Amino acid sequence: MNKELIPWSDIFSIDKKIIDSQHKILIKLINELYAAFLDGKANDHISNILDELTKYTVSHFKTEEVFFEEVNYDDADNHKKEHQDFVDKVVDFKTKFKEGDVSLSYDIMNFLRDWLQNHILVSDRKYISYLK
Repeated sequence: MNKELIPWSDIFSIDKKIIDSQHKILIKLINELYAAFLDGKANDHISNILDELTKYTVSHFKTEEVFFEEVNYDDADNHKKEHQDFVDKVVDFKTKFKEGDVSLSYDIMNFLRDWLQNHILVSDRKYISYLK
């Protein structure tokens, strides 16, 4: 059985370089959580995945936001707000997990899948023209 919820596809490609490699990390985390979910071990992996998501957001969002400044991206403020909303949601998940909420794996997977579809495939596409 395939244990990937979301395989990497060129549909997610933004720059074929650093941003794509960072997006692949996010997809890897989603797929790790999904595989653990299928194996009935998601709760054993949530803490680690949330820690990895925290590291991911610091690195990836900084990369994008520095880029926005360099190219004077006109929608940078809205994009940064979306990044902050993501960070806030991950912090919320971490808090709930520490408080003993063991039903988070499904919510986290859905959140990450939706983020991929709504942020990477929509918001990130808006700055592709600035990459040229």
